[in-house]
Amino acid sequence: MQASATDEFLIEPDAVRRVLLVDDSRLQLKIVSAMLLRWGFEVFQAESGPEALEICARTPPDLVLSDWMMPGMDGLEFCRRFREMRAETYGYFILLTSKSEKGEVAQGLDAGADDFLTKPVNSHELRARINAGARVVSMERQLSEKNRQISEAFSELKTIHEAIDNDLKQARKIQQALVPERVRLFGTSRVSLLLQPCGHVGGDLVGMFTPGFDRMGLYSIDVSGHGITSAMVTARVAGYMSSTFPDQNIALDKRFDNYYAMRNPTETGRLLNERLSADPGVEEYLTMAYVAADLKSGKMRLIQAGHPPPILLRADGTVEFLGNGGLPIGLVDEVTYEQVNFTMSSGDRLLLYSDGFTEAVMKDGSMLGEEGLARIFGLSVQNGGEGPELLQDMFWRLTADMKNADFLGDDVSAALLEFDAVHET
Repeated sequence: MQASATDEFLIEPDAVRRVLLVDDSRLQLKIVSAMLLRWGFEVFQAESGPEALEICARTPPDLVLSDWMMPGMDGLEFCRRFREMRAETYGYFILLTSKSEKGEVAQGLDAGADDFLTKPVNSHELRARINAGARVVSMERQLSEKNRQISEAFSELKTIHEAIDNDLKQARKIQQALVPERVRLFGTSRVSLLLQPCGHVGGDLVGMFTPGFDRMGLYSIDVSGHGITSAMVTARVAGYMSSTFPDQNIALDKRFDNYYAMRNPTETGRLLNERLSADPGVEEYLTMAYVAADLKSGKMRLIQAGHPPPILLRADGTVEFLGNGGLPIGLVDEVTYEQVNFTMSSGDRLLLYSDGFTEAVMKDGSMLGEEGLARIFGLSVQNGGEGPELLQDMFWRLTADMKNADFLGDDVSAALLEFDAVHET
């Protein structure tokens, strides 16, 4: 069965339906229009550029066949104006011309023409040129559709991202609320806390609590990993070490109706490990430095569970690193911790901190390290820093010398005890 002219004409029959024919010669319009109508196109005719632009504004064509040489607005100017019009789909533009020199062809391409056809028009060549244009229009429409889908997907992702971002901002507020007090006086001693997550939320936690009678617990915790999961674990641990609800604090042992005794830090570490190990589905573990302090005598009891060694800066400038390591909490089911006993004197300062300080990368490519942190600690004290201002000064010194101060690779936190260092003025 022999195919009709219409059937064999287009590879993509839906790509080109509306054709605009522009020529100041009515005879040419009649001849070319007859070919197009016979091939099944919807044909629009215009005898000038301005008339053609009006048609394009009303009914954007899929393909334009325009004479180059026309009085008033020639084909080049019409092509430029056509390309300036906003259209939902691409219009393929063929210039009908007797011009064939390279310079003139370049002019047409610069104006926005896609192809050229010499006059007088040959039906077979015209059919081939329109066929090629149909393939271009089809690919352009497929690309436009994919771009539209991508744009819609991006818009949806943006909406989802904004919702997640708002949730994370709220989560940050909730996590910050886990440390309601950043500074607190205990007689002549002072505790200050620093918490700087590397993202909206983090896995570091610092805190303090007291059952009264010159006794106090101070801790620095770093949950493995980053982000929401770590933040959820810190929220759980904050409940275990609550400063607001002593009944829930595993570091306290209720003896009488209104009296709580401080457990031995080794027992506190064991209980916390037991709680964390028993949580189903929780793969995270944490490191911790925890001190049970007697602020009247200055006697301190410390356990170090995989956490960086606390720094004791004596009043005379001497630096001591405390602790003997120990396994992180929640890593294994059963674990014991070694207690370190030491005594603080008037003017001594104790710093518990996370490895966000010591593992920060400096401008020379090295990590700050424990000795580097001790140096920053001493400089901030020499600078007259006290309380939370001292911790902020340390953080400023850290970021000022970091390789990328705008990006914290890890959460940075610290707890500072200034023993017998607050005096009335």
